[in-house]
Amino acid sequence: MAVIISEPTTTACTNCGKDIPTINFDLHYMHCARNLEKCSICGDMIQKKLAREHYHGNHAPVDCVHCGETVERENLALHRGQICPQRIIACDYCEFQLPAVDLYEHQDLCGNRTEYCDECCRYIRLCQWADHELRSHGASDDDSEASRLDEPQAREEGASHPNRLMLTAVVTGAAILLISFFLHRRTGG
Repeated sequence: MAVIISEPTTTACTNCGKDIPTINFDLHYMHCARNLEKCSICGDMIQKKLAREHYHGNHAPVDCVHCGETVERENLALHRGQICPQRIIACDYCEFQLPAVDLYEHQDLCGNRTEYCDECCRYIRLCQWADHELRSHGASDDDSEASRLDEPQAREEGASHPNRLMLTAVVTGAAILLISFFLHRRTGG
């Protein structure tokens, strides 16, 4: 005598969309319809009593702590990393960290500083350094970056220009004065 095992038939729940064995369907549907609802934003099934918490914890707009702009929660990481005008970015020339909104003006000034090119014995603006290396010395961007990274060694060996040290001290002093001025103003003292 052969035993025939039939596969249980299922019915799709109209509330949650899951396939439920027909034998359990009525019990499932009563529980599901009474206690669960589908989130209109993400489509997750959530308990009705936790719907408000789900919305506030996952979907409610939030204010950016840096700029104060209201952003959808799922876009907050993108906003902080790429869009926020107050996100911190390093200058391409001096690697000073500053808000993105101030970067253009800073790099305009910073990129116009000059450094001495040992190969052609001329001062070159930092914003033109890579192009200068490529055109005048046939170096690629990687080579020019490597030569700039080697500069600290040359400075340690005494090959630096005396005015460069003075300029660095003046710029650092000015930065410290500006920062202390703004901090003093912010604290109201």
